[in-house]
Amino acid sequence: MLNADPFAIRELLGPDAAPGRRAITGEHGIVLPAFTDHHVHLHLLEEDSLASRGIAGVVDLGGDPVALARRSREGFPHVSHAGAFLTAPGGYPVGRPWAPDAISREISDPSIHPGVPGGVATAVDEQAACGASVIKVSLNAATGPVLDPETLGAVVACARERGLPVVAHVEGEGMTRRALDAELDVLSHTPFSEWLDGASIARAVALGQRWISTLAIHDGVDRERAEINLATFARAGGRVLYGTDLGNGDRPVGIQVPELAALDAAGVRGPALIDALADPWPMDAATHAVATFVPGDPPAALDDVPAWLGGATVVPADEIARDEH
Repeated sequence: MLNADPFAIRELLGPDAAPGRRAITGEHGIVLPAFTDHHVHLHLLEEDSLASRGIAGVVDLGGDPVALARRSREGFPHVSHAGAFLTAPGGYPVGRPWAPDAISREISDPSIHPGVPGGVATAVDEQAACGASVIKVSLNAATGPVLDPETLGAVVACARERGLPVVAHVEGEGMTRRALDAELDVLSHTPFSEWLDGASIARAVALGQRWISTLAIHDGVDRERAEINLATFARAGGRVLYGTDLGNGDRPVGIQVPELAALDAAGVRGPALIDALADPWPMDAATHAVATFVPGDPPAALDDVPAWLGGATVVPADEIARDEH
């Protein structure tokens, strides 16, 4: 039998956590909401093992929109996507070895009239027609040109007319401010290339901006900046989403314990860590009838939660018998 106090479990892992049993195998463990990695690139990874290693859903933040549109809607992971990066002519990630031409659209005209070659509406409409749930823009001034404020504003307006949020890759001096001025919905990485002051972080929180973590892809001063920026943002009430930029670097697919440990160290702990994993963004609610299952006893303390979550797997919800007391 599982050694678990349901009240202690909820204190460590949040109100939706409960002891349970897999009906087919009889295995006892802890049941949690389904987990999403909010930043992946499916064309760079082998996705078949995601579910067995705890990830039910992913958000592809830069891929071939036609290939993504052709994906089956059945099975796992459940995929939401942005389609292609919208970027300035010659901007990131154009020309990168990992970035085939199909994953970028170069915006050369701020026009919001459909069909204009290189126009904003043309690019946004293409991603929407291919089933995008979010539009992604590139604001990487560290390595090339970026969308000017007028064009960026046109992308935001055009996307919102179509009911789509806008997420940005922000890198380089002044790019977080540009994202804030444009009132972008989400940052695809915690800001790592510049220190943010309290006023900037307060603006991000007031806008309701979400930040996708991706802390563990960095090292050195970039890692330090990202962790401190995220810790300040989270303490101020900012919404944090678990994301790993999976496909970037040689890492096994599935739950990334180093990312969880970095979030924990930045103060996103226990129930807040589960919230970052289980947030259905960009959907309003989870669309898959599965749960996260971690076999065996629950973690003994908050410090144990990141490593313990490394044992998570995805299980059909109707296979779980919850042991509520």
